Amino acid sequence: MALSPDPYLHATAARMLPLAVLAVSVAAVTGHAGLPTLGQTAPYAAGAYTTARLALAGTDLAPLHLLAAAGAGALTAGVIGAVLVRYRATVFLMLSLAAVELTAITAGQWRTVSGGTDGLAGIPAPRLLPGLPPLLADRTVLLYAAVVAIAATTVAMALLGGDRQTLLAAVRANEARATASGHRVATYLWVVHAGAGAVAGIGGALLIHTHRWITPADVGFTTAALALLAVVIGGAMSLPGAATGAIAVLTVRDVVAAPLPGHAPLLLGALFVAAVYLLPGGLTALPARPARLPIRRHRRRCPALHTSDGPAQTATRSTP
Repeated sequence: MALSPDPYLHATAARMLPLAVLAVSVAAVTGHAGLPTLGQTAPYAAGAYTTARLALAGTDLAPLHLLAAAGAGALTAGVIGAVLVRYRATVFLMLSLAAVELTAITAGQWRTVSGGTDGLAGIPAPRLLPGLPPLLADRTVLLYAAVVAIAATTVAMALLGGDRQTLLAAVRANEARATASGHRVATYLWVVHAGAGAVAGIGGALLIHTHRWITPADVGFTTAALALLAVVIGGAMSLPGAATGAIAVLTVRDVVAAPLPGHAPLLLGALFVAAVYLLPGGLTALPARPARLPIRRHRRRCPALHTSDGPAQTATRSTP
């Protein structure tokens, strides 16, 4: 008789997906917009608490939760981004860190909305449609969360592709030149920041749907740091890579480090160092590396093939 999958693994996998969606939003701001950020937990928290309050008020439809969370995340990121997009590099990063701390403090103090430091528990499970049973089975929750995460990532990739990707690449390469060419750089960056906030808000809704509780610690600095670490490991320029990096980070923390209590930070640090030194482009650069190796070996063995004279003239000169 075939063994059924472990329900614990289903539940653990489902709880990785909210961070994966959060990492996608961080990659959109950090990689595509070129603004290193820790502040995406602010719209993430807005989406999560919006979903929690709706569920506790009796509105248990998952599509409504996702729409409301996306709107709350976009609004929060839009307000914060109106200030942050004026700055760059380290200043932007530090201001985004301030946004993280302010979010955690607000969640801890605003008891009527967030439940204070005790958080909100006993949140009802969502329903996909009226009349359908709530999403309670671990396998069903995992499938639902995976579909939402893939859909959010796909939409984000579509919105950041094409001409918009080219424009953002030009801004990253030389912002002054892009501004001199007539592009409203600050507006473009603000739109990316707000759009990424909508994605983060959806991640917050998934946090509620998979965990069914929330505390200020779930939207604090640790979560922000894990999301940024996921982007470093997965690749800042790849949204699917960032999601994969989040799954890798939580696999190391919650699965690999489970038999080694207290060693999760050490293992995460080792993973970070390995990613920085061995895979500077992240996990998404891994498939391209083997393809380059034969070319490099060919150049070392036949340096004459790469001179300005060209292959045919080199061959003629070598003939006695």
